[in-house]
This record gives sequence, structure tokens and C-alpha cells, in this order.
Amino acid sequence: MTDAWTERWNSRYSEPTYAYGENPNLFLEEQLPLVKPGKILFPAEGEGRNAVFAARLGWKVDAFDISNTGKEKAILLAAKNNVTINYAVGELNQLNYQHGSFDAMALIYAHFPAAIKSAYHRQLNLLLRGGGVVIFEAFSKSHLAYNSKDEKVGGPKDLISLFSIEELEQDFSNFEIIQLEERLITLHEGNYHNGTGAVIRFVGRKK
Repeated sequence: MTDAWTERWNSRYSEPTYAYGENPNLFLEEQLPLVKPGKILFPAEGEGRNAVFAARLGWKVDAFDISNTGKEKAILLAAKNNVTINYAVGELNQLNYQHGSFDAMALIYAHFPAAIKSAYHRQLNLLLRGGGVVIFEAFSKSHLAYNSKDEKVGGPKDLISLFSIEELEQDFSNFEIIQLEERLITLHEGNYHNGTGAVIRFVGRKK
């Protein structure tokens, strides 16, 4: 990823408040308690709100992001909630996660650069054990129309960085689909996710 991409997120996370709030994503909050706690990975975890939620549920949590500033705030949030998370900074191919080492993975608005997003999904796929669960929520390609009407809802402004059901079916073709849908939701997450947006929600179990 480029230095400009890293700087963008360091800048966003340098604000005194938490960019997307301190509470977990609602879809994750709904789905994760349905899975028996084990070891979970949070890619592109930012300031830690979702990782901290998982740790509070008894999960052993690993997370990573390219932003040092995000990590610093995540560690502070974990301490505030009296939990610990293992948080690495770097790109996925720089980290030493072992294949089949996670029981679950949560991709919550993990909008990787368009050129690498499917490759990242395939690499992350390998880290999940057979029977492991992925929980995913991110903006769909239909979201572009909502973002153009109201920038407060957030999300990428280029179509290729957004997701489709077909892409997820391809990227996670070795998963049993438990839930896969596109829907409109109303977001209230910190300063940068506010308003109506179009998202893809996916829950799958690795075969």
C-alpha cells in the first residue's frame, strides 16, 4: 500500500475522538455472540472498537492495520475496557499469521485498495481453519449513489473499491453461506458513518 494510503488513516485516527465510535458494529454485535469463542482475527481494525468487543466476549483477539495511530487508540480502548488484544501494524504479507490458526474472522468495513482486495480475501481465507466463521459487513457498489447524496455516510467514492455479492461468492467460494445479502441500513458510527447506506452482509463457514 502507498504511503499516502497509510497517511490518510493515520490522519483520520489522530483526531481526539474515535472516528467510528467506541461501540462495536451492530451486525458484528448481533452475529459474534452466536459463535463459540476461540481465536479471532480483525483485519483493518483501525481504532479497535470491534476487537475490544470480541475480547469482552472472551475471544482471544488478533488485529492488524497499517496505522500506528489506530493501534495506539485501540490499545487505549482495550485498557479502558479491561481487556487485552494482540495488535500488529503492517500489511498482511508482512505479518506472520499461520494458516488455519483462527476460528473466526471479522471483516468490518475492511475496504482494502481495489487492486488488492480480492487477493487479500484469498490470503485471509487461508488463515481460517476448516469450520471457521467469517463475519463481513462493508459498502456495496450500490452505495455510491448514497455517498454522492450524503458524504456523512462515508465509504469509498470509486466503484471498484466497493463490493458485490458476486465478488464475495468468488472470493469465499469454499464457504457455506449462512447469510449473504445486500441491504440498506442506517449507520450511526462515530463521525464518519452517519446516514443511509447500501451494504453487503455476509456470514459464512469454511468448508
